[in-house]
Amino acid sequence: MPVDEEVGQPAGPVGSSDRETVVIQQESRLKVADNTGAKEILCIRVLGGSGRRYAGIGDVIVATVKDAIPGGNVKKGEVVKAVVVRTVKERRRPDGSYIRFDENAAVLLRNDGEPRGTRIFGPVGRELREKRYMRIISLAPEVL
Repeated sequence: MPVDEEVGQPAGPVGSSDRETVVIQQESRLKVADNTGAKEILCIRVLGGSGRRYAGIGDVIVATVKDAIPGGNVKKGEVVKAVVVRTVKERRRPDGSYIRFDENAAVLLRNDGEPRGTRIFGPVGRELREKRYMRIISLAPEVL
């Protein structure tokens, strides 16, 4: 069984539940890592090509809000764009290291590509810097 060198544990999702997918694709559910009022979204399309099936950190998806808090900026059933900031599936970086998170999470975007919320919760991947999401990088408490 492959072992994650940084953590020293078996590679792959640890403690994943039935509702948590390893790869972001259609019908994947993600937690929302900002203060827009949405708590959970469901991916309905991965943007970036006609046959594109999977999304990773820094990729934009179209999603629908499945769970939201009352009085939030977004309502349940609203169709939104979001950028993926954390994935359970490990990603190999150019230096040979791997990055993996405990959950799949996204940040909701406006039409101009800026985040809809004013706060970001939890760490985000360094890949967002390469994709030019500087506003998300500056709002995030930690960039891994």
